[in-house]
Amino acid sequence: MSSTGEVTAAKPRGRRVILWRHGQTSWNVERRFQGTTDVALTEAGVSQARRAARLLVSLRPDAIVASDLQRAADTAAELAQLTGLQVTHDEGLRETYAGVWQGLTHDEIIARHGDEYAAWKRGEPVRRGGGELETEVAERAAPVVLRHAEKLPDEGTLVVVSHGGTIRTTIGRLLGLEAQHWESLGGLSNCCWSVLGEGARGWRLLEHNAGTLPEPVLGDDD
Repeated sequence: MSSTGEVTAAKPRGRRVILWRHGQTSWNVERRFQGTTDVALTEAGVSQARRAARLLVSLRPDAIVASDLQRAADTAAELAQLTGLQVTHDEGLRETYAGVWQGLTHDEIIARHGDEYAAWKRGEPVRRGGGELETEVAERAAPVVLRHAEKLPDEGTLVVVSHGGTIRTTIGRLLGLEAQHWESLGGLSNCCWSVLGEGARGWRLLEHNAGTLPEPVLGDDD
């Protein structure tokens, strides 16, 4: 409230959120749906995480929060080693639970659950494999991001290490997009990231799928 009695908008604190996808796993290479299955990084995935961490450290993160699944936790550990920051692990940042889809290859999913897959790609609310809706993933993950972002100092930076599908739904929710439009954000390549910045009207997408030369998107949300 100003001295004249007029309501004034709160000044943005200039915070940034970097949403970083984990490195490559063997299931990524096989185009096998991972979901909440705890699959480890490949040697290439570890190398990707180390390379990306060397880039992200220059952005001077203030805090790191990660999914507790091994592929995300091990990716986060590479940045923690360079920054000296402790990683907070939160199961709310796990990938979408997809029931019977988990462990199936992309081709197997289309062959066995083609109608369900097509409906999902059209933007319809689908419980893939009997699992979670995308909106349910956003409802568990976005509050985790906001809770940790709120703890940042002004101009502070939070790194969130998670999974392709979870990151996309979280970005969609934080940007205020309708759920049927989340697919338009596209997927993230392994160990690439997106950056949200705080503006006068809320969060804005500053970068998407950044961090490397173009690579194929191999993941549960492709």
